[in-house]
Amino acid sequence: MRQNVEEHLEWLEERIRELDHEIEQLSQTQDDWRSRIVLLKSAPGVGNVISTTLVAALPELGKVSDKRISTLVGVAPFNRDSGKYRGTCTIWGGRARVRAVLYLGAFVAVQHNPVLKAFYTRLLAQGKAKTVALIACVHKLLRILNAMLRDGKPWDATTLVIEGN
Repeated sequence: MRQNVEEHLEWLEERIRELDHEIEQLSQTQDDWRSRIVLLKSAPGVGNVISTTLVAALPELGKVSDKRISTLVGVAPFNRDSGKYRGTCTIWGGRARVRAVLYLGAFVAVQHNPVLKAFYTRLLAQGKAKTVALIACVHKLLRILNAMLRDGKPWDATTLVIEGN
């Protein structure tokens, strides 16, 4: 039984490698996709999975406002207020697959991206929960990537640090 499971896992891993290679080949055949992927991958912490997912599943990236793109992905905080009642802010809706990829990518980005690392550390120092701080980093990363594609400029940490939080 164990040998069958191990053989199946090996087959799955091989299939994943084949599909990754196929996705890479397909993304290189489209000029527009290739240029967008190169721009996105210039940001520290953004690799093949995030860049190809964003280009394929979020064609609006770089073409709409930051507020609109955040809503499309589902990382814009929505207030649950009514009258004098002050509820919590939550995120919901949007494209769950894109949000999930960005969320997992944010784990890497807060370690390797100096701008997001400083932002994450500052939020934790302010007493924010780790999940809340990570979602804020997802939101910030998405807005940065949107601006990079909109302006057609690669990652530039000096501009981001000067322009604010």
